[in-house]
Amino acid sequence: MKYVDEYRNGDEAQKLAHRIRAEADPARAYRFMEFCGGHTHVLSRWGLTDLLPENVRMIHGPGCPVCVMPIGRIDMAMALALNEDVILCTYADTMRVPASKGRSFFKCRAEGADIRMIYSPMDAVKAAVENPDRQVVFFAIGFETTTPPSAAAILAAKRLGLKNFSVFCNHVLTPAAMEHILLTAPDRPDAPKLQGLVGPAHVSTVIGSNPYLHFSEKWRMPVVVCGFEPLDMLLSILMLVRQVNDGRAEVENEFTRAVTKEGNLKAIALMAQVFEPRESFEWRGLGRVPKSALKIRPEYAEFDAEKRFVMPERSVPDNKACECGAILRGEKAPKDCRLFGRACTPAHPIGACMVSSEGACAAYFSYGRHA
Repeated sequence: MKYVDEYRNGDEAQKLAHRIRAEADPARAYRFMEFCGGHTHVLSRWGLTDLLPENVRMIHGPGCPVCVMPIGRIDMAMALALNEDVILCTYADTMRVPASKGRSFFKCRAEGADIRMIYSPMDAVKAAVENPDRQVVFFAIGFETTTPPSAAAILAAKRLGLKNFSVFCNHVLTPAAMEHILLTAPDRPDAPKLQGLVGPAHVSTVIGSNPYLHFSEKWRMPVVVCGFEPLDMLLSILMLVRQVNDGRAEVENEFTRAVTKEGNLKAIALMAQVFEPRESFEWRGLGRVPKSALKIRPEYAEFDAEKRFVMPERSVPDNKACECGAILRGEKAPKDCRLFGRACTPAHPIGACMVSSEGACAAYFSYGRHA
């Protein structure tokens, strides 16, 4: 890994922006979707969209794991915490996500639920060891990036012989959601016509770049796996512009310092050992997406909260005034929502996109609300 400063050099950024402006054909419209919420924040934080020509536009996709979690799954976890006297462990970002009737994990905790913020799934395992007379449930969310640690926690609980630890699994899969966006675009009048995809960084360090070959081969869609610094993003946009100009549809890897074709084989094997695909899973903004999430394999059913407790599936519509769903589909930008920056702020979020550190609305509010 090189020093971060090398990828934040202002002079180099201007040179890359100049190349993009020089090579972008004025007669074309370039529409690239960055799937990862981290990339959305890079674009906003460093003002990169201001450096791009008007015909090169970045579209924000459903790449925030907290944002895509449907209200019904959060309600299920809240009911568990309130009605089953369990210790519910979850990551900090999920604590403030609004669910039914404006409730959140923070508000449930105020009602007496034992909900604890953790930094690692192993913290939940530790809580189970330290509280042998109580059931501990880990509310597991995230893309392929956070899935291997959840698998490791289940294996650790099995080695320790824990009978009071289980996982409420909500891990989702990136390529399935990317394909769903492309599949459903013809049925969505407001769907942007995309010319390329910016492949996520953290996810790709785990799964590698090979899973994106499907998009170049089947959809003739250029893909560039991109790092998280401003020069990474500008170079990736330039690479996509060149692919479009050349009529190519390839998977290119800009983030070579961290991503390989095969990915992290140990992490992939760990996920495959503990988890298997669900037939379908509901995403906020996308609806039910086939083969887009994971569940715990039967061999580890004793650690599956959905089997240990009575947890009926819930499907709850989003707040009608909130445009979070359209933003996650790339149909609208945060400023297109009439609640943005008014009724909906990070201090008082109405939608999940304003809560998460990777949410598009949070990025716009933090870095561009005064523009």
